[in-house]
Amino acid sequence: MRARSAKAIVGAITAIGLLLTASGCGSTAQSDGGAQPKSDIRFYGSDGNMANSFGEALKDSPAVLAGMKGTTPLTPLSEDFKRRVKSIDSSLADFNYAGESYDAVVVAALAAEAGKSVESSSIAKQLIGVTTGDNVCDTIAACLTAARSGKDFKYRGISLRRSGFTDAGEPSSAMYGVLNFGRNNTIDEAKTEFVGAGDEKNENKAAPPPASGGNKGGGKGPALKFGLLLPKTGALAFQGPPMFAAAKLAIKEINEAGGVLGQPVVVEEGDDGTNPDVAKTAVEKFINSGVHVIIGAGASGVSKAVIPRVVQAGKVMISPSATSDELTKFDDKGLFFRTSPPDMLQAKAIANIIMRDGHTKVAIVARDDTYGSGLAEGVRNDLTAAGIKASNLLILKYEAKDNYDPKADATKLFAPIAGQIKSFEATAILLVGFDESALVIKALVAAGIKEPSA
Repeated sequence: MRARSAKAIVGAITAIGLLLTASGCGSTAQSDGGAQPKSDIRFYGSDGNMANSFGEALKDSPAVLAGMKGTTPLTPLSEDFKRRVKSIDSSLADFNYAGESYDAVVVAALAAEAGKSVESSSIAKQLIGVTTGDNVCDTIAACLTAARSGKDFKYRGISLRRSGFTDAGEPSSAMYGVLNFGRNNTIDEAKTEFVGAGDEKNENKAAPPPASGGNKGGGKGPALKFGLLLPKTGALAFQGPPMFAAAKLAIKEINEAGGVLGQPVVVEEGDDGTNPDVAKTAVEKFINSGVHVIIGAGASGVSKAVIPRVVQAGKVMISPSATSDELTKFDDKGLFFRTSPPDMLQAKAIANIIMRDGHTKVAIVARDDTYGSGLAEGVRNDLTAAGIKASNLLILKYEAKDNYDPKADATKLFAPIAGQIKSFEATAILLVGFDESALVIKALVAAGIKEPSA
């Protein structure tokens, strides 16, 4: 089935859930999908691997990703914003989660200014309110001015553009980019579609409490300190650069707008390592150095692992990229927030594009962790609801590790998976993982499931 334009999609529906239902009902494919030519077998991805930097791991097969589609939380980014982010890091190849990282820093700074305090407990109480007020402001300078004067406002920035936070402290709606890899294993931006997901009505419209900080009379207060707990190493290291660059851009622009409570905002960098133990070490350093707000972690599983210690220390934590549904109801004492949307929305988006392409036999290969398992199950549920038989869906999970051995794990983990998919004769293969998804693809090519130059 030919993909429709983003304009046609958005014009036909108001929620991606309706789009999914329409796709399922309107499919003319038979209920029992048989084997198709190798050229018709298509890869699909998710936010953990849909990036230009992911394609670099497959340089020896320069067109193997051609036609691969996937989703990532992504608002159309202006050329001006991209230019500003690249002024921080000129080597950037992607902007995945750049908007979410920028907004995570901004909303925390606005919450501190609105509450007249850099104390984490005060920031937490104000965070939802700075995204759900009545009067829109769309620049750091304008929003800081409103916060300093005690006026009601709601921030509409880069990723937080459609609506504000729910009572769980996460976006009530979001935009997703449907991305396509071209023949050079890089994203073909000309083919990117944007679709909306979620419901703006789920905003928490309750008014935030009055400012309780001791700086109500103005003047300089203590400096607000951020800790960036984002991936420099590990399986998500390739996703880290745009997040770090955008977060540091926000710090720079906040300070250019006069800082928070009369003081320049300060920042300390850390590495979450895409690893709970590495992240826990960084969190301890942040706590000991007096960080008020932690931006991170990158992965859902890493975020889940460090939230209890962050909560124990009474710090605010805002992840720009942890998307697991499990985190929505996690016991965080009201201190964990995220600018990335939950995976229940992404699952619908992925299921939709698979259905639009007419597939009826789907294999899902996922990391066996909070992120991979949750998103895989969500996609399966949405595909089943759209009309695909349960017997035509296969989920295969592999051990989630910090590092993968290209030789040992290719034999131990990924070759057996490729063999099962070959026997299953799926025509759509969804990869829910990080940089190790390249090893899965190599195993599929070695098994003859996909031509290396297809």
